[in-house]
Amino acid sequence: MDPTCVYLSWSLLAVAVIPGSLGEMYTSLLNVKQAISVEQKLIDYLRIYIDHESERLEDIKRFYDKVSDLHTELYKGPAAAMANPLAAFTLIKRLNEALENSQGWLTAEEDDLPTLEDLQGAAKGLMRLQDVYALQVASLVRVCRDYLLYFMTHFCIPCDFTQVAYEQEDYYHSVQWLEESVRLFRGTGGEWSPENEGTLEDALDHLAFSHFKVGGRTLGKCTFQPMQFKNPKLFCDYFTNGNPQLLLLPVRREVLSLQPYVVVYHNFITDTEAEDIKRTSHPGVSAFSSSSNTPKNISGEKQATAEYRISKSAWLKGSAHSTVGKLDHKISMLTGLNVKHPYGEYLQVVNYGIGGHYEPHFDHATSPSSPVFKLKTGNRVATFMIYLSSVEAGGSTAFIYANFSVPKAAIFWWNLHRNGQGDADTLHAGCPVLIGDKWVANKWIHEHGQEFQHRCSLNPEE
Repeated sequence: MDPTCVYLSWSLLAVAVIPGSLGEMYTSLLNVKQAISVEQKLIDYLRIYIDHESERLEDIKRFYDKVSDLHTELYKGPAAAMANPLAAFTLIKRLNEALENSQGWLTAEEDDLPTLEDLQGAAKGLMRLQDVYALQVASLVRVCRDYLLYFMTHFCIPCDFTQVAYEQEDYYHSVQWLEESVRLFRGTGGEWSPENEGTLEDALDHLAFSHFKVGGRTLGKCTFQPMQFKNPKLFCDYFTNGNPQLLLLPVRREVLSLQPYVVVYHNFITDTEAEDIKRTSHPGVSAFSSSSNTPKNISGEKQATAEYRISKSAWLKGSAHSTVGKLDHKISMLTGLNVKHPYGEYLQVVNYGIGGHYEPHFDHATSPSSPVFKLKTGNRVATFMIYLSSVEAGGSTAFIYANFSVPKAAIFWWNLHRNGQGDADTLHAGCPVLIGDKWVANKWIHEHGQEFQHRCSLNPEE
C-alpha cells in the first residue's frame, strides 16, 4: 500500500477515536496512558482494514483469472463472441459492473463501456428472441452448449439474466430464467458455485415471488406456420434487363412474389465488396436517438432510436470508382431506375444488435409530414436491400401479408402502385437475430427521376 494512503488512513482513524480532551496531553501522564489505549484501538482497526482489503484483492484476483481464462477459451475471435446472444449479454453485464465498481480507474475507457441502458436493452433482446421464436430457456442455453460450456461453469448466465428481468419487474420472463437457475443448482447437487454467489435458496425465493406476480398464468408459445403453395407464374432465370453490360455475366434472379412484386438477386455482391462496405461504414455507424425518425447521415441529420428498431446505421456517399458507386451502378442496371442522389437516397448500412429486429413497417411514407419528402423527389417508389453478411439463425426479412420471408441475398420490391399510392402488401419486418451478426444495406429509390424508366398509370391494380 502507498505510504501516503497508510498515513491518511491512520490520521482519519485517529480523529475518529481520540477524545477531544486529549488536546493537552502533554500536561498529564494520565492522558499519555490513555493515548496508549487509543493507539491499540487504531492498530486493531487497521488490522481489520487490512483484512478487508486483502479479501477484496483476492476477489479481484479470482475474477481476473476467470475472465482472463474466458477470453482465452471463448473470445479467440471477436466474431465468435458476437455470434451468440447469451455470450454477448454476459459480456455487457460484466463490463457494466466493471464500470460501476471501477472507483475511477476506468475513466479513460468509460465512453466505450456499456451503460445500464445497454444492459437492459440486451436483456430485452433476449426476451424478444424467446417470444418470437417460442424458445424455452433451456433450449436457448443449449443453442451453443459446447461454446458456452466453460462459461456456464464459471458464470451463471440464467442468474445474470434473471437479475435484470427481475429488477425491471418483468416477472413473466424472470420465472423462466429462475427455473433454469434452479435446475442448474439442483443438477450439481449444490456444488455449483457461480461467481455471483447466488444460492438455490435465493433462486427459489425469487421464483416464488415471480410466480405470485405472474399470477400463475401459463407461459405461452408463439408459433408461425407459413403457407405452402405453388404458383406457376413464379420463376428463376438469368437476368440481364436488356443491358449489354450484363450479357456476359447475367444475374441469377428469383421472382418470389407477384403481389407484392418481390425479386431476389442471388450472388449480387461479392464477399470482398460486402466487407469493404462494412469497413467503410464503421466510422459513421451511430446509435439511434428517439428525437427523430430520420437516421443520421454523413451530412449530420438526426437519427432515430426506438424500441421498434434495434440497430445502428450509417449513410454512405459513393463515387464512380468506389464500391458504393459500383453497387449503385449495378442496381441501376438491374432495375432500370435512376438511383443517383437525390432520386435515390445514399446507401444506408445497418448493423443489428442483440436480438436486433425491425417491427412491421412500410418503407414508403404514409404521411405528408414524413422526413422522406425532405429530398423533394417524391415518395420512395422502390427498395433494394442487400444482405452484407450471412446470419446463422433468424434475421430474415418477412413480408407480413404475403406470408413469406427472405433470409439472405439482395431483395428488390416496389413500394408504390403506378398511380402513386402505397402498396399495403409491402408491410414487412426484420425478424430478430438469433445467432450471428446481421449487416444489410438499403437503397431507397424515389418517384422523381423515373418518369421514363417507370411510367405512371391511373389503374389502381398496377
